[in-house]
Amino acid sequence: MYRSMLRIRMVEEDIADRYAQQEMRCPVHLSTGQEATAVGVCNALQHTDRVFSTHRCHAHYLAMDGDLTAMIAEIYGKAAGCIGGRGGSMHLTDPDKGLIASVPIVASSIPLAVGTALADQIDGNECVSVAFFGEACVEEGVFHESANFASLRKLPVLFVCENNLYSVYTPLSERQPKRQLTELARAHEMPSVVADGNDIAAVFQSTTEAVARARQGGGPTFLVFDTYRWREHCGPGFDNHLGYRTEAEYQSWRLRCPIELHREDLRRKKFLTQEDEEALVAEFELEIDAAFNFARAAPLPDPSQVAAHVYA
Repeated sequence: MYRSMLRIRMVEEDIADRYAQQEMRCPVHLSTGQEATAVGVCNALQHTDRVFSTHRCHAHYLAMDGDLTAMIAEIYGKAAGCIGGRGGSMHLTDPDKGLIASVPIVASSIPLAVGTALADQIDGNECVSVAFFGEACVEEGVFHESANFASLRKLPVLFVCENNLYSVYTPLSERQPKRQLTELARAHEMPSVVADGNDIAAVFQSTTEAVARARQGGGPTFLVFDTYRWREHCGPGFDNHLGYRTEAEYQSWRLRCPIELHREDLRRKKFLTQEDEEALVAEFELEIDAAFNFARAAPLPDPSQVAAHVYA
């Protein structure tokens, strides 16, 4: 899990560094600072399980063992991208690895996961579906409709809320009444857990228990993982100068970096040495450079295919 978090961080930092070259012609929503939620949840799953992501999907895609080269090619709009260069950063997909779709429309990952959970229940298998979403999604009606139906039918689905405290530039306190997000699950008679989203052990343990309950017919779980995005809502930069969050708040979350916290824990337990770390960084640098070089050289989609996969 440490490997996965570090790799995601390095990939996204490279995206941020190269974005100004104007060759990635799509918006990017980076997960820097939120790596533990993606990795902790996805490591509790099997590839036969089904995951639905959001506009901030890079970490989920890579945590589900998605193809880095196909991901970077997709962001560059190339034919070799994971969906042929059609969707860019916000639509990463790899059904073979269990990431069924990434959906930028707020809260729209939720009913899709409930739908596949219903299909799995009808088919009688033990697969689990997961909907990742931000805390703003609970302000959408489809969350409550989906939660009600999933609870009523005891569907094998996890509602995973990555609570990073902001919907674009608006804080949670200005959007919702003062109450725990888990109260929403209680209203739907659904088990819920709130955990530190920057503590990968806590994320993994909470998710493992919810997955086991779902496989055994115990129905859905609402998981709230408190975390924080470091970079701007959309784009490669930082936006603290806009004034919607304080520098003190930002720095306090930087001190809770999920990668650094896990690194310290591994070193304290003598599971990770400085040499191990340097070897990982060198390995990922080579892999990331190769993915970007491939994407830049790869051909664009053939214009003759523009009408493919379009339905009326």
